[in-house]
Amino acid sequence: MAALMSLMVRTRGGLLFPASRPPLVDSVRFASKKSGGSSKNLGGKSPGKRYGSKKLDGDFVHAGNILATQRLMRYHPGAHVGMGKNNTLYALEDGQVRFTKEVYIPPPRSPESTQVITKLPRGAVLYKTFINVLPVKQEGKFKLVEMV
Repeated sequence: MAALMSLMVRTRGGLLFPASRPPLVDSVRFASKKSGGSSKNLGGKSPGKRYGSKKLDGDFVHAGNILATQRLMRYHPGAHVGMGKNNTLYALEDGQVRFTKEVYIPPPRSPESTQVITKLPRGAVLYKTFINVLPVKQEGKFKLVEMV
């Protein structure tokens, strides 16, 4: 029985080969490092952008103060308010901040009217929020009144 077993299987380096054929591989090299990548989730560690309104309704601002930062057009520039390249709204004059909501009617056949208005329920009204600055000094003041 042992002789039959030696004819059927020959071992070389821990591997089993049939006795009738010579082995094709002398030795097998196993991996010395663990395969596969890491599963670390490295994203999400950066702080937020801090978008939003920086001044509230009724606050006093100087010319150049930032009123709101935004990625999309949430707030629109009103009177005495400028808009930067990245949609940042800033005051053009010293004065008080006022937020107003005004009814927005898009022009007919514009992409807004065809894509947005058609999906609204009947009777719905669109509004836009404007940021205005009421200046401290009056414009167009009649100077002869001060002299009298």
